[in-house]
Amino acid sequence: MLTVLVVDDSALMRRRIADLLGEAGFRVETAATGEEALARLPEVDPDVVTLDITMPGMDGLTCLARIMVEHPKPVVMVSALTGAGAGETLEALRLGAVEAVQKPAAGSIGRIGEELVETVRAAASSRPRRVRGLRERLRLARARIVGEDFVAPAPPPPPSVAVVATEGEIEGVVLVGVSTGGPSTLEDILPLLPAGFPWPVVVAQHMPVAFTATLARRLDEMCALSVVEVERATVLEPGTICIARGGADVELARRGGRLQAVCVPSSPDRPWHPNADRLVTSAMRLLPPDRLVGVLLTGMGNDGAASMAELHTRGGRTIAESEDSAVVFGMPQELIRRGGAGVVLPSDRIAGQLTRWLSPAARRAGPAPGRKD
Repeated sequence: MLTVLVVDDSALMRRRIADLLGEAGFRVETAATGEEALARLPEVDPDVVTLDITMPGMDGLTCLARIMVEHPKPVVMVSALTGAGAGETLEALRLGAVEAVQKPAAGSIGRIGEELVETVRAAASSRPRRVRGLRERLRLARARIVGEDFVAPAPPPPPSVAVVATEGEIEGVVLVGVSTGGPSTLEDILPLLPAGFPWPVVVAQHMPVAFTATLARRLDEMCALSVVEVERATVLEPGTICIARGGADVELARRGGRLQAVCVPSSPDRPWHPNADRLVTSAMRLLPPDRLVGVLLTGMGNDGAASMAELHTRGGRTIAESEDSAVVFGMPQELIRRGGAGVVLPSDRIAGQLTRWLSPAARRAGPAPGRKD
């Protein structure tokens, strides 16, 4: 039986979450404060921790950082998930939380309760993510050397492989599908793409609408490329990363002779949004396979696997994140199972692979038959 430690300062919320998880077959322990949670971790040794963000005394972000340094465990943040809290929630994901879910409302749990149970179950099979510089960030926070508790480390320098941006019609598009564990995984990849990267990148990150604008702003600060949220029709240009708007889907369309990323209402027959399969399928209607690269990253479920496997069969290039780095191996594992992964790589090697593929010399030569790197 899987054990969950529920951490929340509200007795009502602790009881509601504990009852919900208990009915789903979990063994549940609780803690009312961050300090109590840290003290109980060695004793309880939970498979998953659910953690509130806003708590008196030690707040959820500090508690999360201490957990990841002192006793790493899969952590699911349980928060109000409002626009005002988007920054804190994304910071939690950067600090190593597996996922963030909505707090169940009083009297009406419904879909939110099902999502919480599903997320906790998936988190139990995930791996805690090591965050670079986290010990140092905690030390600085305790010493009050910096104004904020957590300061993102400077991204590593981009690869030295030379690439040159094209003019006019774009040569191709990189399509990225990602879910659980995505924000920190994207930080392993996108900041390493050099300023001259020749193809636009479109990212379908499963995420509520309140968070994608904040995610795009944070990535824009870290990346050599420009990062924007697709909140309206956005022309695809070299040197631009487009983050699909949360709560909707994104498709590629040709308007006025130019390729654009277009925000469209979410499809009710698809469970995950923004939907990676829908993005890739729309791209294959507009561009030949050799002008597309599909990248499928961490996440539970199978979104993106069918369309990227088809892209691979047609002759397009695909990358699946390896189990070594994936927080949740579900999506990339499904692509590998279908035989659709041209290359399987840990997240910190994906940017280098993309850069080598799209260097001027490689594009002139074209893909070598049977080549896997």
